[in-house]
Amino acid sequence: MTTYTTRFGSLQRYEKGGVEVINDDAKNYTFSNMFEVASMAKPYEKVAVGKNMEYVLEVLRAEGTSGWRAAAHDEFALVMDGEVEIRLRKLADPAVVPAGTRGSVSLNGTPDGQPMGRVRARRGHMTLLPVGAAYQFHADRPGVILLQTVAGADTQFRWAEICQTM
Repeated sequence: MTTYTTRFGSLQRYEKGGVEVINDDAKNYTFSNMFEVASMAKPYEKVAVGKNMEYVLEVLRAEGTSGWRAAAHDEFALVMDGEVEIRLRKLADPAVVPAGTRGSVSLNGTPDGQPMGRVRARRGHMTLLPVGAAYQFHADRPGVILLQTVAGADTQFRWAEICQTM
């Protein structure tokens, strides 16, 4: 009987992996490694690693403190490596994010509104980033966040750089 061992990756230790293509072209498939993408990214840069219609999975390198962001729709942050503090504030004026805006937008400074609390999330913890709230990430050491959202102005599509091509 064949046995398999599951190994979870991290920024410090990951294996690239790949797709075994049979009678096709690798360019027809998307395959990237979120840890490799995060290792090459600037802190809190939003790099798409998956896409389904308007929805994307973005990888963010969590390092230091991000600026405040908010979206006109719910988003979900899944911590894949490290520990990330997520700070939430109820927006005093939700119109700072125009209705229908796709993806999150950067806010200038600390937004007006009541603090909603903090979440300390580690590998495997998912946090809702609700519509009508602003959020800020903080990580003392580098980590990785997988963000489920809608593609927006700050989403970076780097398929040619990050995907398997042969």
